[in-house]
Amino acid sequence: MFNPVLDGLPENAFPRLAALIAGIQPGGGNIAPILMSLGEPQHPIPGFIGEILNARLAEYGKYPPIQGSDAFRAAVAGWLNRRYALTRHPVGAEGQILPLNGTREGLFSVAFVVTPPQKNGHRPAVIMPNPFYQCYAGAALAAGAEPVYLDAPRANGFLPDLGALGPELLSRTSLFYLCSPANPQGSVADMAYLKQLIQLARTHDFVLALDECYAEIYNQSPPPGGLQAASELAADDAADPFANVLVFHSLSKRSNLPGLRSGFVAGDARVIARFRNFRAYIGPTNPLPADAAATAAWSDEAHVRENRALYAQKFDAADEILAGRFGYTRPAGGFFLWLDAGDGEAAALKLWREAGVKVLPGKYLARGTAGDPYIRVALVGPLDETIEGLRRIRRTLTE
Repeated sequence: MFNPVLDGLPENAFPRLAALIAGIQPGGGNIAPILMSLGEPQHPIPGFIGEILNARLAEYGKYPPIQGSDAFRAAVAGWLNRRYALTRHPVGAEGQILPLNGTREGLFSVAFVVTPPQKNGHRPAVIMPNPFYQCYAGAALAAGAEPVYLDAPRANGFLPDLGALGPELLSRTSLFYLCSPANPQGSVADMAYLKQLIQLARTHDFVLALDECYAEIYNQSPPPGGLQAASELAADDAADPFANVLVFHSLSKRSNLPGLRSGFVAGDARVIARFRNFRAYIGPTNPLPADAAATAAWSDEAHVRENRALYAQKFDAADEILAGRFGYTRPAGGFFLWLDAGDGEAAALKLWREAGVKVLPGKYLARGTAGDPYIRVALVGPLDETIEGLRRIRRTLTE
């Protein structure tokens, strides 16, 4: 009755956390709990979003097209070309962009498009960093592939070691997921790393799925992107400068709009065409009012700068409160802290019981022991609440 392949899905992190702390009064019931486990942005949404949705309510009565509106794709193309300086090889609104119901939906479903039953006579492999966004593993298994977890330790800048990939594995790889800036560590793949990975994808004919949903939340320099790296590698007259490369973005983090469920995938035109045909059978379209709101959001930078400034204030506080503790370093991007607490699961339990702070054990995001010492702390709440949460973490875990 059930598909046994799915028995191998990793247990979801948040039910595991709920079971860990079940029945425990946070902070002994004497203090207000502070939730720092879930990466759900809590900054204000852009003011123009509600106005657009209200003005276009009647469009909820229409079926939206699978490819989104012309205006949406044009806004996305304009943003990509500006953000990543794609002057030699601009992304086209036609054929290289497809809207998504947020990045997770697209990251999951693309695996069905690019994973054949066999590759070079073997079960295909889908490679991902370890720790990993659990969507990647679920997609690999559901598509019939073997998920391969590459440790991303501190010693390697919290990135997988591409030099450790052997030819046997690469020859059967169909898909490689990479998140940059990374969830949970906040590490950023530099241009050289991205180019090396793209060259591997082209040499061994697999698709590189770059999850760039945290790209607009960064510390100092804007993180480079996959399309940018692909363009720099390509000749001026390349038939498709983005061959083998897909990038995934959404408005959830950039614009504090996780509930809008609006994102996009862009890149390799061959894959985009096949992906569009596949999605036409599933029907994960974006309502036209949401499409219009997203079009405006991708066209505006003021709210993005304001959002980044709010995160910078919280990281400034973390620099002061956590300096010299738990292996803390200010992450290059994203809004998580990846703190070495010795035993992440025990630390999460202690923080909830004694300090009323909910964090996520790192082992719930990893296979093997790669995440065992860590806790993931989301800096998504208001500044004063974040400061109090960080102070409780420092006090509780250093006692």
